[in-house]
Amino acid sequence: MPVNPLLMDGKTVLVTGASSGIGRETAILLSQLKARVVLVGRDVKRLEETRANMAASNHLVQSIDLIGGDLIPGWLRKITAETGPIAGLVHCAGIHQAIPLRVLTAEKVDDVMRTNVTSAIMLVKAFRQKGCCARPASIVLMSSVAGIVGQSAVSAYSASKAAICGFARSAAMELAQEGIRVNCIAPGYVSTEMTDTLRDKLTPDQFIAIESSHPLGLGMPRDIAYASAFLPAETGRWITGTTLVVDGGFSAH
Repeated sequence: MPVNPLLMDGKTVLVTGASSGIGRETAILLSQLKARVVLVGRDVKRLEETRANMAASNHLVQSIDLIGGDLIPGWLRKITAETGPIAGLVHCAGIHQAIPLRVLTAEKVDDVMRTNVTSAIMLVKAFRQKGCCARPASIVLMSSVAGIVGQSAVSAYSASKAAICGFARSAAMELAQEGIRVNCIAPGYVSTEMTDTLRDKLTPDQFIAIESSHPLGLGMPRDIAYASAFLPAETGRWITGTTLVVDGGFSAH
C-alpha cells in the first residue's frame, strides 16, 4: 500500500502563533497528520482552545513572549528536554501594522522589526542548538506577499516580511550542512482575526479593492496550513531556501 508522504508519525513540530488564525489551523492539521505539536503563544487559554480541537492528546502548550529574543535559546532547551529533538518549526507569530510613512516613527519600526524579524532569527538560532532539533529537520517562516509586492501604508511591515525571505535564504545555506531546511511561505490576504482588524481600519471600498485583487478570492487559514505541512513533511525533503507564495493570484498581476 502506498505511504502518504505527508504523514508525520513520531515527529514533534513546534508551531508559534498557535492561538489563532494560520498558526491554529496549522497546529490542527499537523495533529491530523499524526505529528506531536508544541503549541506556542502568549495566551494560554486560547492555546488550550486550539489543543481541544486537535487530533490525539499528546500535544504541549507553552507560553512565551517571543520579543524577549535572548531568552529563546534557553527556553527551547527546556522544552526539548521534555519532548526530545524537534523535527520541525513553523513560525506563524507576528504582527501586521498599516501605518502611512507620514506618521511612522522609529519606535513603531523597531516594534515591527523586533516582533517579526528578530524573533524569527532567534528562534532559528535556538532551534539549531545541539540536542534541540532532529536531523533532518525543517524550519518554515511566515513571510507575506507584502514582502514581495509593494503596497501603500505598510512600509515597515513589508520591510519586515522581505527581511524574513532574505534571512531564510541565508540560513538555508548555513544550515544545509547540518541537515536543516529553511523555507518561507508568503500568504496573500487570509480571513483571520488580523484581517478583520485591518478591515476595521479601512473604508468598505478599500477592503473591496483588496478582495478583488485576489483572482481566487481571499484565502482561508487552512490554505496556508496545507503549505505549512507540505514543507516539513517528506514532500518537502528537497526544498530549501525558497519562498512558497500562496496568495490566490495576488502577486500575479
